[in-house]
Amino acid sequence: MTERRPVRPGERFTDIDEWDAGRVSGPHLWTTLGYRRLSWEPGATSVAWDATPDYCFPTSNGPIVQGGLVTALLDAAMGGACWTVLDRSEAFLTADLRVEFLRSAQVGALTAHGWVVRRTRRVVFCAAELYRGEATDELLATSRCTQVVLPSGGRAGRYDPGSGGDGAPPDDARG
Repeated sequence: MTERRPVRPGERFTDIDEWDAGRVSGPHLWTTLGYRRLSWEPGATSVAWDATPDYCFPTSNGPIVQGGLVTALLDAAMGGACWTVLDRSEAFLTADLRVEFLRSAQVGALTAHGWVVRRTRRVVFCAAELYRGEATDELLATSRCTQVVLPSGGRAGRYDPGSGGDGAPPDDARG
């Protein structure tokens, strides 16, 4: 796994119990797919998922996990890493996401390790790697993303249900 520099935790790093409570109280991607957080530290997180044939397509060498689900697991790891460096007044939206599929992901345990590469006032750059099992010896995919930091309330915020609007980022985030 790539070596990382230390990152300053945001206020949200200490909110993991609150996030977990919200995740299990209603519909959520993590609950639907059965993701498990393996580690949580400032600027990094690891997420595991047991891929079943239900999320695969058949090949002559056996079932292969669909690429969108590989991407979702990498995105979850990078999103978790980003979350750890935000303050409570901040939320984020993914502006860019790239994935390189190095090997096929097959049925079984998959682990994504995500980390913050760099944080600025307005942007968080993240990276992730996906491995077979919970070890780090067989690299399957890598990913990079750019997260735009926005106010936690308002039109693009995740925590202000009365904000309404069309779901687009605010004008100052559109560039």
